[in-house]
Amino acid sequence: MARRTARGLAWVAATAAVLAVLLLSPFVLEGVSDARDVDWNRLSQVGAAYGFTSAVVSALALAGVAASLIAQNRQARAEQIHGIRGYYLELARMELDDMALYQPVWGDTDIAEVHQRKRHVYADLMMNYAWMGYEVGTIPEPLLRDMLAGMFTGEAGRHYWERAHASWAASASGSRVGRRFLVIVAEEHARAVASGPPVRSAAPPDPPDPPDVPPAGTPSAWQAAIGTLVGLGTGLALGSIVRSRSRSRSGSGSGSRR
Repeated sequence: MARRTARGLAWVAATAAVLAVLLLSPFVLEGVSDARDVDWNRLSQVGAAYGFTSAVVSALALAGVAASLIAQNRQARAEQIHGIRGYYLELARMELDDMALYQPVWGDTDIAEVHQRKRHVYADLMMNYAWMGYEVGTIPEPLLRDMLAGMFTGEAGRHYWERAHASWAASASGSRVGRRFLVIVAEEHARAVASGPPVRSAAPPDPPDPPDVPPAGTPSAWQAAIGTLVGLGTGLALGSIVRSRSRSRSGSGSGSRR
């Protein structure tokens, strides 16, 4: 409480001192001019001579503030766009994980074969990666052209761009960078088509057959073999016992008849 009171008194004292200086400044200036014979008219003319320089400096400072606000606005918009695209990429990854479940949500497609549909979605992810890298400057134009040249060499890349170029033209043509990106993609696609037919995509190998797993409670091969041997040995032993008993009985019967 004492500290708050002291701070309040300090603020009151500082405010009173500033007001006192402002109120007494005309008298102080008058005393200085009388004592030192200061020509205030000449000083005001000198100050007016620096007015143009002051205006230029103020204009430059205002332009700097405006440029800073524009840069912040662009950065905020870029972050929003990248956030939306990141969400789209996550949706595309989910679709790749289970095409049969998620792909119908995007609508009907003329791609019947499941591996071709997966290649189409993967090509879309690659194109979005190239677009975002080119937009932020991490993928320069020479690297972008090299990526597109490799992509359009194959059959899957050309089929993707033939199906998706209309949607890309509608979404990326709103900015200067987007229009330049579309020009680069179109040039590399045309160059690949002019070079000859595409490299056909190899059919993926069939998944291996799952191993035969015996149902629960079914003995394995070695267990069955051991059981067979044990049964055979037991049968031989029982047969030997039965034959020995039969012989002993037949011998005893012959002796009695004699």
